[in-house]
Amino acid sequence: MPSAGELRAHLLAARLAGPIATTREKSLGRYRLFAAGDPRALLGLEPEEEWTVPRLVGLMAGACGVSADPGYVSGPDTVDPERTIAALDAFAERLERAARRRSPVLLGTGHPHRLLGFYARLASALSAAGCHVLTPAQGRRVDITTRFGVRPHNLRYVRGVALIHETGARVTPDAPGAHSHSPLPLRTVLDAAAAAGGPLPELVIGDHGWVCGAGQLGIEAMGPADTDDPALFVGQAEGKVRVAVPLDDAGPPDHYRPIARYVLNRSCLSH
Repeated sequence: MPSAGELRAHLLAARLAGPIATTREKSLGRYRLFAAGDPRALLGLEPEEEWTVPRLVGLMAGACGVSADPGYVSGPDTVDPERTIAALDAFAERLERAARRRSPVLLGTGHPHRLLGFYARLASALSAAGCHVLTPAQGRRVDITTRFGVRPHNLRYVRGVALIHETGARVTPDAPGAHSHSPLPLRTVLDAAAAAGGPLPELVIGDHGWVCGAGQLGIEAMGPADTDDPALFVGQAEGKVRVAVPLDDAGPPDHYRPIARYVLNRSCLSH
């Protein structure tokens, strides 16, 4: 199992931390959308406070390690690996508590091409520990607004992890689902679970709208977030998101395997 030092080296070598592929221009654009209350950046969160772009830059500098310099407007963003590891330690602590209590847990991703394997390893370990890994609303239709208009999608579970794929799309192992920021899949799952008489999740693990949508509804939620996803870090600052882990969330899938091993080892869930 990787030590903290070995994980730090991996994060930097894989460019999941340190200078990352996400650009400052992209992050600032998302901060402007968030400050304007654009749903594409809010991810289901309803902020209680006013978050201006300068305030968001300050928040992200503290939480992620991006540059706090307002004059830095182009070039790569930076994630401090020490902040990533500290967040992963908090993530593992909450995971261990869920396993110890055998809590019902929901895992979902809007980044299936990148992060499905990471979440699937967590789902397997939690299930082995006696947690109920929830899978309601299998096959349920979810209409998602995209830049091409409203597109119908279907919700499904792969290795215990919820995701969506466009209706009519050919589902293959190489194309496990659609990229999505929407909280609607999470709401669809919760509606189906409630209609069936439960159980409802005590913890949601995921990204984008899965985490922010759950946190907004008062469900403990945690997961990774890139520097252009301020919603998770605002949610954490306002007490709605349990843990937001700063890292590049668009790396090759294999790059997240050592992170899963580290978290499972720290949470005493390694097989």
